[in-house]
Amino acid sequence: MDNQRVYKMSFATVYPLYIKKVERKGRTKEEVDAIIFWLTGYNKKTLQQHIDKKTDFETFFAQAPQLNPNVSKITGVICGYRVEEIEDKLMQKVRYLDKLVDELAKGKTMEKILRK
Repeated sequence: MDNQRVYKMSFATVYPLYIKKVERKGRTKEEVDAIIFWLTGYNKKTLQQHIDKKTDFETFFAQAPQLNPNVSKITGVICGYRVEEIEDKLMQKVRYLDKLVDELAKGKTMEKILRK
């Protein structure tokens, strides 16, 4: 996979796809937002600003207020890669988000997804 291509993708382009994915499984946009807030430290207002600006993934994660200290508890396979073994730190953050959204779509409880 071409990492640069992923980094330059607009978060605003992928965000609705996350929502669509979970809504098909009976979950909500609010839950996706809660996952993003937990992972990045963004809030409703700052997340919306990034969507409006069409921020790319690289900038989205670079400007994240605080990566959750419990991200190391996110383990497993996404897109054929074990998230805990991804060496490229930015790609790892992108895959963390993919993994959390995936868990939501698969019916995991928010408590488990947010590693409580």
